[in-house]
Amino acid sequence: MFLLAALALLGQDTAEYQSSRIAAALTFAEGPVWSREGYLIFSDIPNNRQWRWRPGAKAEVFRENSEGANGSALDSHGRLYICEAHTRRVVRIDGDGKTDVLADNWQGKKLNEPNDIVVRHDGHVWFTDPAFGSADQRRELDFYGVFHISPKGVVDVVAKPKGRPNGIALSPDGRTLYVDNSDERNVRAYDVDRNGAASNERVVVSDIEGVPDGMKVDENGNLYVAAKAIFVYSADGHLMRTIPVPETPSNCAFGDSDWQSLFVTARTSVYRIRLDVKGAVQY
Repeated sequence: MFLLAALALLGQDTAEYQSSRIAAALTFAEGPVWSREGYLIFSDIPNNRQWRWRPGAKAEVFRENSEGANGSALDSHGRLYICEAHTRRVVRIDGDGKTDVLADNWQGKKLNEPNDIVVRHDGHVWFTDPAFGSADQRRELDFYGVFHISPKGVVDVVAKPKGRPNGIALSPDGRTLYVDNSDERNVRAYDVDRNGAASNERVVVSDIEGVPDGMKVDENGNLYVAAKAIFVYSADGHLMRTIPVPETPSNCAFGDSDWQSLFVTARTSVYRIRLDVKGAVQY
């Protein structure tokens, strides 16, 4: 165990966060999601594996040949949703291991490289589709996209930002969709209705330090953005806290039985940071 002190910046809460490293020796950790069955799932993208960690035990391989699994999410039925970088698709895996392809193209052209995903309690799904590195050279679409999948499987475009969208999250009531942008270093918000339609696009956070990646929301509606550190913003964009991490974070997820732990994937490791607030849960 070790203590991480929050940066004492003007206008921020100051606190100390108890943190522990629960997994190491990874190549690039991503895609954390907490299962109600009491374990964390996360990916090691270059090594093409998903891992499972249970409290009190060492991480074990959860899924080999994961097709470059990146962002992941669960729904209220316990089904796992995965953005697969290698296949350039979004899939859903049920408890019996059956895999359904939810999206792999738009109007006959392959998706760029689905990156992160969120599922609302009523089955509506949103995911980001940027293209980083070599993926940008082979893409068929002429835009970076934010997509919506209805419970009936209909796919539509939410937004076509100039920069590359990355992390994606929902407000606790499921009525606001947040998307951060790695190139523009901001977070946009959209109002989403009961049918999943998005409107009223606006920038709520600007000038994020570092490159914004994954993002989650707590029960009070505050945003946790993985960039140079974990930056905590209010829903109206005020920087409230900075949670430093020993390695540059890529993503985060709330979990543990009380939902008051923040699990952070950070390059070669995964960290568990105890907080004083619960995460917002859609499943």
